[in-house]
Amino acid sequence: MTEFKSHMPLALAEARAAAKRGEVPVGAVLTSADGRIVATTGNRMRELSDPTAHAEILAIRQACAAAGSDRLPGHGLWVTLEPCPMCAAAISAARIAVLYYGASDPRMGGVAHGARVFDHPQCHHRPQIYDGISAEASRDLLKSFFEARR
Repeated sequence: MTEFKSHMPLALAEARAAAKRGEVPVGAVLTSADGRIVATTGNRMRELSDPTAHAEILAIRQACAAAGSDRLPGHGLWVTLEPCPMCAAAISAARIAVLYYGASDPRMGGVAHGARVFDHPQCHHRPQIYDGISAEASRDLLKSFFEARR
């Protein structure tokens, strides 16, 4: 068994990089079953003109391509914001084992709020979920990003 290590600092760095690109500051890190980092990214919806280019989706795509598989059993996903319903469904489809997230998202979240994707009987796979990791730093980053745009 590998020693637990938080990858939220790297996810926050990806979120800050996204903000510098003018993207909503959300960052993600995906780790393999043995704890190796296999993908890091931030939101790129504007850059790619792609409404599905959320940090979680991009990280899942990178990790699946590297693994040569559409499933990532044993993997962990670190994300700075509660995943939306689309991302939660992708997490389930990829069979990601553990989801760690920072700030909750009462308006658009799909895990603890809104659609609660993993609670539906149609959900094929439910990851272990740990929330509130570096939540204050994640919230502060989002808050300052949106305040600067008002």
